[in-house]
Order: sequence, then C-alpha cells, then structure tokens
Amino acid sequence: MDTQLDPGVTVLLVEDTPSDAYLMMRGISQSQMTAQLHWVETGEAALQFLRQRAEIVDKNHPRLVLLDLNLPGMSGQEVLTYIKADSSLKHIPVIIFTTSSDPRDILKAYQLQANCYVIKPIEAQEFIHATQQLLNFWLAIACLPGL
Repeated sequence: MDTQLDPGVTVLLVEDTPSDAYLMMRGISQSQMTAQLHWVETGEAALQFLRQRAEIVDKNHPRLVLLDLNLPGMSGQEVLTYIKADSSLKHIPVIIFTTSSDPRDILKAYQLQANCYVIKPIEAQEFIHATQQLLNFWLAIACLPGL
C-alpha cells in the first residue's frame, strides 16, 4: 500500500510530555508517512494553532489531531469540546492518545465525539508502532472529508 501523502498534510499533536512527543515523531520518521507534525504542549496552544489555520482560506487545517487528555491548564476534554463545537473544525478526526484507562474517561471522550480512544503503550517500541498504525489508518486507509 502506498502511504505517501501530500507533504502539505499536517497532523496536530497536543502532548505535554516531551518523551511521548519524541516517540510519536520517531514513529512518523521511521514510517513512510510524509505528514508534517505540528507539536504543541497545551490546550491553549492547540486552539491558537487551529484558530490561525481557520483564518487561512486555502483549507490548511490539520488532517488529524492526536490529543492527550492530561494537559496543563485546559484539559484534553475541553480541547475536544471546542473542536467538535466549531463548524469549521468538527470534521477533523480527533484521536485521544493518553495514559488513562479509566472507563469514565473513555466514555466521556466518545460522548464528546472523539473519533478514537487509544491508551498509550508503556514500552517505547510498542508506542512507536501504535503511532505508525494510527497514522496509517487515519491518513492512508480511512476516507476523510476533503480538508
């Protein structure tokens, strides 16, 4: 399967733990994906990035959002709520990628219209592999609305 993407495809990573962000970046670099990863560490920074992109007329929205729940300040649930309430953003798939295995967090994420909920693997190689599988599915296999 050809996993080459338009190099203009952006994935927004909202992750406050640098080691987790690093593993995600490694996952992308070790795969055949050509997506650009934009990493922010807070919910506020994620919303600022999305608002700036929304002002660009050429539909330069991220193709996918990977969102941690446990963020400083604005929580991942609050970011998800904002994205899904905004008519210009709600079509962007939001994948919750977090350490929480609490059934209440999982249920709440889906109630807030998360597209997928994945518990971060503990072991580094499994983490990298999970990142690659997520990106492959959401960017190369799933049919998404034209962004």
